[in-house]
Amino acid sequence: MPLDDVRLTANEYRLLVERAPIMVWRAEPGKKCDYFNQVWLEFTGRSMEQELGDGWAEGVHPEDLDACYQTYVSAFDRRQAFEMEYRLRRHDGAYRWIFDRGVPFTTDDGEFAGYIGSCVDVTERREAQQALARAAELELQLLRGILPICSHCKRIRDDDGSWSQIEGYVARHSAAEFSHGICPSCLHEHYPDLMDDVAGPA
Repeated sequence: MPLDDVRLTANEYRLLVERAPIMVWRAEPGKKCDYFNQVWLEFTGRSMEQELGDGWAEGVHPEDLDACYQTYVSAFDRRQAFEMEYRLRRHDGAYRWIFDRGVPFTTDDGEFAGYIGSCVDVTERREAQQALARAAELELQLLRGILPICSHCKRIRDDDGSWSQIEGYVARHSAAEFSHGICPSCLHEHYPDLMDDVAGPA
């Protein structure tokens, strides 16, 4: 069916917005929010009256509020779409990371009418990214510093004073794995007969 043939009643639009699996907000041209869908209200545990105007900002984490406000106001003044992440207090008091995207909208006459925004909880994604970063940092730290290595046999002295092959030491202190081979110099020195086979007949 062509898109132009799709028609929704006002009630159908309302149901779509209210039942969408995302938080939705709207702001009028004066930057004050004048609507939040039911998903937002259930998330925050607050009433529409509490969230209207600038009331929604009471739920933003104090450390994120200034950056959140600056992003919102500067984009609003330029009438440009914006994206931001901030912590929003959930109904149980826990702060959750929210990805918020706002876009300007116009009336049928083309006049600027304010902003519409949608929000999703991205806490698990951020925590997973932070865990990966911490793991990578830990892996780097395990192999930092000066390693005591024998200049003759190339064994490494471990923390308990024992001497280990370099492969064993690195395997215990990182996620690295080894594949073994022979470099050309060692092949020439220790396996000259194999060198002749590799070179082929004269």
